[in-house]
Amino acid sequence: MKARTDWHKSFFRNSFYNPADKAALAKAPEEAAFVLRQLGLGRGDALLDLCCGPGRHAVEFARAGLAVTGYDFSAEYLREAAARAAKRGTELRLKRGDMRALPYRGEFDAAVNLFTSFGYFLKPSDDLRTLKGVARALRPGGLFLIDVLNGAYARRHFYEKYWYDMGDFFHLEEVELNDDGAVNTWTRVSKKDGRTKKNTFFTRFYDRPRLTAALKKAGLKPLRFWGGFDGRPLSGRASRLICLAYRP
Repeated sequence: MKARTDWHKSFFRNSFYNPADKAALAKAPEEAAFVLRQLGLGRGDALLDLCCGPGRHAVEFARAGLAVTGYDFSAEYLREAAARAAKRGTELRLKRGDMRALPYRGEFDAAVNLFTSFGYFLKPSDDLRTLKGVARALRPGGLFLIDVLNGAYARRHFYEKYWYDMGDFFHLEEVELNDDGAVNTWTRVSKKDGRTKKNTFFTRFYDRPRLTAALKKAGLKPLRFWGGFDGRPLSGRASRLICLAYRP
């Protein structure tokens, strides 16, 4: 299997994948509450939600009184985020763009990147460009919380192929590991008419040492690590890798 360099252009569309399904929306308030406790921000403080998607966390941050900017590549997701904010009576500043080219300098008290919205590019240097952009966007002392799949866990619990019953469709995941991460092909088969949709994407695996090195190289200093939004310690048995860092 091989992922195209621009695979994200066709993957992040509601017609194929929406990260704000019913289950994800139900978890959002609890996840956002954990993030807010770690950031310790006050009303009116500026927060960048990098790769905000359909805004399920961004809306929760805005409801807590923060001045939230949601940044994402997907125009569809941003439209959904705007509609969600309007429905909840909150205000979001939304901008479409490439995470490797953040246009901000010293504007934010904190930034977040959640739900493994990092490590998608085939070149590691593009991940570093993203982290350097986050560092530039933060004010001195600003905090950055990133949540990704724990690479150590993913390699230990690797399955080459597995099916899910998603209600309206069957979902097949085929995974091929390499030294850098995983190439994953998703195939979705409609129960109604048997139509098939397929997409292949890449995720670079990060464990604690690798993420620490990348953050430091970008000018960010790690402070704490967790293995989940429930505050559990990071270990090889934890599926999440959550890190709180800051810009010195």
